[in-house]
Amino acid sequence: MESRGRRSLTSMSSSQRQGPGDLPAPANDFVGRGPELDRIRTLLSGSARLITLTGMGGIGKTRLAAEAVGQFRKATRMPVHWVRLARLAKGSDFTAVEEEVAHAVLDADFSGRSAWNALVDKLTIKNAVGRTARTMVVMDNCEHVLAEAGSLIAGLLEAAPYLVILATSREPVGWVDEHLVEVPPLSQQQALALFRQRAELSGHAVTDTDQVATAQLICHHMHHHPLYIRLAAARLRRQPLATILQELSGGANDKRMRWSPAWQVGVDARHQRIPDVIAWSYDLCTDKERLLLARMSVFAAGHDTNLERDDSLGLDIGADLEAIEAVCADDPIGADDGEPNRDSAMSLTKGEIEGLLERLVDQSLASLHRTKTSVRYSLLETIRVFAHERLREYSTSETDEPARVAARHRQYYRDKVLQAYVEWFGPAELDLLKWARASWGNILVAIEGSLTTPGESALGLEISVGLIALRAPFFNGSLREARQWAERTLEASRTLTPQPTYTQVAAMALIGWVAMWQGQHADTERMLEECVATCTGDPEIRQNWRQSPEVDLGFPAAVDFVWGQELMLVHGDAASITALARAREKSRSTGDSGGEAMGGLIEAMAASFFGTAEQALEIAQRNVDNFTAAGAQWLKSWAELMRALALTKHGDPTAALSVGRQALAHLVSIRDPWGAAWAVHVRSWALAQIITDSIAAGGAGADEFVAMATETARLLGGARTLRAELGTDIEALRPFADETNKAINVARSVLGPDAFAAAEEEGSLLRSELHEVQRLALGTLPMNRVPTDNTARTGTTRWDDLTRSEQEVATFAAAGWTNTAIAAQRGTSFRTVDTQMTAIFQKLMITSREDIIRFVPKDLIAQVRQQSARRLHRSDLRPPRPQQG
Repeated sequence: MESRGRRSLTSMSSSQRQGPGDLPAPANDFVGRGPELDRIRTLLSGSARLITLTGMGGIGKTRLAAEAVGQFRKATRMPVHWVRLARLAKGSDFTAVEEEVAHAVLDADFSGRSAWNALVDKLTIKNAVGRTARTMVVMDNCEHVLAEAGSLIAGLLEAAPYLVILATSREPVGWVDEHLVEVPPLSQQQALALFRQRAELSGHAVTDTDQVATAQLICHHMHHHPLYIRLAAARLRRQPLATILQELSGGANDKRMRWSPAWQVGVDARHQRIPDVIAWSYDLCTDKERLLLARMSVFAAGHDTNLERDDSLGLDIGADLEAIEAVCADDPIGADDGEPNRDSAMSLTKGEIEGLLERLVDQSLASLHRTKTSVRYSLLETIRVFAHERLREYSTSETDEPARVAARHRQYYRDKVLQAYVEWFGPAELDLLKWARASWGNILVAIEGSLTTPGESALGLEISVGLIALRAPFFNGSLREARQWAERTLEASRTLTPQPTYTQVAAMALIGWVAMWQGQHADTERMLEECVATCTGDPEIRQNWRQSPEVDLGFPAAVDFVWGQELMLVHGDAASITALARAREKSRSTGDSGGEAMGGLIEAMAASFFGTAEQALEIAQRNVDNFTAAGAQWLKSWAELMRALALTKHGDPTAALSVGRQALAHLVSIRDPWGAAWAVHVRSWALAQIITDSIAAGGAGADEFVAMATETARLLGGARTLRAELGTDIEALRPFADETNKAINVARSVLGPDAFAAAEEEGSLLRSELHEVQRLALGTLPMNRVPTDNTARTGTTRWDDLTRSEQEVATFAAAGWTNTAIAAQRGTSFRTVDTQMTAIFQKLMITSREDIIRFVPKDLIAQVRQQSARRLHRSDLRPPRPQQG
């Protein structure tokens, strides 16, 4: 390193020299960051040599570094030197970076030594007992001089063995033994607290409930980003809260990029406006990285942090590599795509996309969402707005670039939805449903684009129909949303010439299907009437078609499918079995295996309610066998649920309990809210039938009757809560209402009115977000754990979900102890405490340590106060034992 020829220190201006240990002033509005502070402190206390805080611009890397270093220096007295690389211009050479470090680290030096030699001498100096002291250098804002800073860091770490470097950068330095600490957005509560602090500075405090709710929405659109929240709060000097929220549409009329500077002094120029923050990173990108970022703006905005999660349930955000390649690469989607010829320097091939994506993630411009088996990507809303403005700059006199890329996006998701519907009956069923859940945001973007682009509404209608036919809205629990999109695209398609009649009929039928399960029978009837009017010109059929459900009038399978369900759910008519069987056969004859499967499933339901025992059990078993052979696990679970219903209605409710539990376990595991809710109902019906049969046979004892009736009442109370969340009125579903009312009467007759009401209320208090109703039905929630008062509504009983060790750790955390201090106090490792804290956050369903106190039982509050007092009188850290020189 000495041979690099550094300038003599005598050439440095003493007026520019920064004294050693010159940390930034403490931030008055520093909030949160407990887990990150703990991790940094642990790394500093260990053997880490280079720790790099990474994250997008303005996320708070410098503030976090200052807070962590300030705390650590106070506890250990370690010398700290702060290097402000942001003062260097982009592209500064190695010498400029080296001298900036020398300014920060060295005292006045008038020798002729090179800067490098002086730095090494300073960082390897021995103390009074002949040992080299540990020293820390903070390299703040490395990203714009990353190669030069990285080279200097590597050299210093090699030359000074007792040196620790803490760097902040929008992307990793790249050293071989670098420890990365990603700085995430704030939690929802922390973001709101920061917004309210900054709002007070503007003279417009956020106080009442409505203002707080609006502020929370603003923080959401700012994706809990600290700097963006400060900029939004500063906007209060010019606009009221409601107007600021309106300016954050995320669409073409979004105004955040045009906000005037929030401050004139006291802040770096790159932090005065939102586009300045992003441009600092954008300008460091290559041309192709910029082009990809711009094109990615046609995808739905992201909203998540980059945490590794369990893949069993799938992700619900972002786009996968295949989608980004298909939409953003210049490889044409079809042979007649009409894509313009592009200069290779300003075009993207599929083979380049993955590497460019990884670079955008490294530069904190794109977000990566990873599970154990998959990776997806997205742009946060603010970056998406910025990128979309850049995309317009790629337009030419011949090509509207935003429109061109958006069209590719719509076409891709239309093709994927229709392909998913064609292929869903089989082993890929669950994966396709997971894909639909994960792609929901982008699918809706595609539909919305079809409505705002002339002549494209038919494409949006196809997507809407495909989604409902795929059962994705039922799986996602979003019937209302799916129905609204179908209705909007259907209405828009009526202006087309020619009209897509076949798709329109399918849409009307499926809208009627959704409306029926929502309990809106008049809408179902209207949709069926419109289907019939479109399908036939025969006035006789139009007038009297409802009179002959057993006759095939030539309607499409989708119409017979919905008509059959109307006969079952609205009219309680056994003719529903015939109509549904006809729909199933029509689907089979046209090769629509998905439609055939759904027709058979609902046919089994109708046969259970209105058919003979032989008919109901035969159809139910046929479905189980067919779906098992096809490898369709979701359908198999529903088929088993229909078999449980058939057993309940036709002579073997005890067997129904076992079959129903098996179905319920799988439905819960794949997050099917509809299937799980109806499985709870079927179990309550089976229990009531067992009580009825036992009483009639003179068997069982009073205690057994009471136990079964109590469980029935609790399940019915919990089921009532589930129905409310799903938006379903059971009174509008005739056979479901009949069976439920029968179960209510049976349980009430055993328990008496008061005990029944109490047990039903207990069930209604079960927490749906923790699947407690389903766990009760599965037998995994002990009866003595069922809440008996309103504590379930406040969540305080969640404390009981913690293990004893987790409760002890949570008590320390509620008192303000760090993970490191808790580990030392309890004699365990930091890793153990970190794992326990993760479990505590998940079980209490919180995102901040400050939230724990809400769940601590009253009799432990005094203990929390004692631990808090102890914390104030001890040091969480001890200086590390001096290393041998």
